[in-house]
Amino acid sequence: MRKNNTISTEDILATLCKSVTEVLSAATNNKIAYSAMVQKITRTCMRPDIGCFVLFDGGFTGLVVKNFTAQAAMEIYGDYMRNMGMPESEIAKSHLSDDVSNVLGELMNQVVGDFTNKVREQLHTSITQNQPKMMAINKQVQISVDTTMDRPQARRVTFTTEDQNIFYLELAMDKTEFIKLHDFDIAEAVDPDDIIASEKAKPTKKKTEVKSSANDDIDDDFMADLGL
Repeated sequence: MRKNNTISTEDILATLCKSVTEVLSAATNNKIAYSAMVQKITRTCMRPDIGCFVLFDGGFTGLVVKNFTAQAAMEIYGDYMRNMGMPESEIAKSHLSDDVSNVLGELMNQVVGDFTNKVREQLHTSITQNQPKMMAINKQVQISVDTTMDRPQARRVTFTTEDQNIFYLELAMDKTEFIKLHDFDIAEAVDPDDIIASEKAKPTKKKTEVKSSANDDIDDDFMADLGL
């Protein structure tokens, strides 16, 4: 009997980290990287200057916390707004601005959404998420959430922005393993933006030919009326 392939907490954490880097790098058009070293922690906390948490449930239960320094928050927020074409005069200047919290909360929502899609594709299970809660804080806050985790494990990962500002991701989830009973193909995720782009790129030769043909008929009728 062959040894079954197993997916552990660290593998799931790596998938989450990949979602963070992919989503934030695409949103800000800058490179976001994370440390190869993962820290084991005993609890998850929201820490200054901006913290955000989101719960997920389903195939497994967990809690994700992201903690930004003011510098990292403003860099990610500013790069995202500029990438969206926002004029500099309309970009907030303080990490305490509601606009900064709203943007980071939306980016967190996109990250966890991408993560749940990856879980569905790679683990053949489904998890759901709640709306991320983002807030600016000036002191450490311990997150204590009433969940059904039997043997919770907690991890912290350090992320670095292009300007070398730091933010952290903390994950608490059930101690669990997914065991592959047989090989299966992982379906590729369908990006709606790619579908729209491919549709726009399709040639419109047929429409052009029809229009040209109609114009030729009109020209022939006009020449006939002139007796030519």
